[in-house]
Amino acid sequence: MLHTETELSRLVFEHRLTRFLYDEARLLDEWRLKEWLDLFTSDAVYLVPTTDHPQPMPTRDLTLIHDDRKRLAYRVGLLLGERAWAENPVSRTRRMLSNIRVEREHEGVCRVDSNFCVHRFRHGDVQTFIGRYEHELATVEGQLRIRRRTAILDHETLTPHGMVSIIL
Repeated sequence: MLHTETELSRLVFEHRLTRFLYDEARLLDEWRLKEWLDLFTSDAVYLVPTTDHPQPMPTRDLTLIHDDRKRLAYRVGLLLGERAWAENPVSRTRRMLSNIRVEREHEGVCRVDSNFCVHRFRHGDVQTFIGRYEHELATVEGQLRIRRRTAILDHETLTPHGMVSIIL
């Protein structure tokens, strides 16, 4: 039972964040990458660390993906065009999110952690990527936006997965 208006406000806020993450996953599964890109702030960062170093300093350490907003827009353009041979035709994916937790809020930015399982279907094969998301979400003009998105894979190696040509 809720005892205060503050608790109710907190639950509503957490529901809004959870719904945002579910909507983001749906955009990616439906290959609506331009709409997904619109969820990012102008100073956004998208990061996928290597499987052996899940907490890198991207300016110093090797990463699988380290995109600023401009580079992310380029990646989306490639995936939606015909030049991304690894995704032509595109993979079908299904994302499942769980254990969504608001870790902290500070000066209008909140960090939300969640677990993910991304199933990728391509050429009769199924690959499963399992890991954890770290999102930094900010409110921009009344809308939630992604300031930083990190997909940390639990895999010890990407073999037999090979390359990551989808957006995790």
